[in-house]
Amino acid sequence: MVRASDGRSAKLYTPRLLSLSAQLAEFPLTDTFLSYVEVRSRTCGSVIELGLDLDTDGDVRRIGMQVSACAVGQSSAAVLALAAKGRAPSEFEAAQAAIERWLKGEGPAPNWPGFDALEPALGHAGRHGALLLPWNGVVQALSSAASTR
Repeated sequence: MVRASDGRSAKLYTPRLLSLSAQLAEFPLTDTFLSYVEVRSRTCGSVIELGLDLDTDGDVRRIGMQVSACAVGQSSAAVLALAAKGRAPSEFEAAQAAIERWLKGEGPAPNWPGFDALEPALGHAGRHGALLLPWNGVVQALSSAASTR
């Protein structure tokens, strides 16, 4: 569990984490995306609808999301989306695997811009499903897009 220096649990909903969710407005979900998925967390019931367009190299050109999740899920989706453009599918797969290991206490946090804002969620197992959900969704959408290419 992440702890404050005085032994208390670290604050989960930091101003930085909460402000990230507002940035989702920059990534609207429209019906013009070529790849579309909807994923739901079995642990918390959060839902993310996600659309992707890829460039000719198969890298992310555009991403859109509709997120019905707690602030952790929303912020995780924003962290993903803010650095998604131009990234290859393998980068999302590596980040997803690193997050899974990190949540189990088996490795460091992923090397993804802004992910450190989500570190207070490590000590809150009830939020892990929401944190991982956007990453699962983008990997699923990329897999779907690759099969239609």
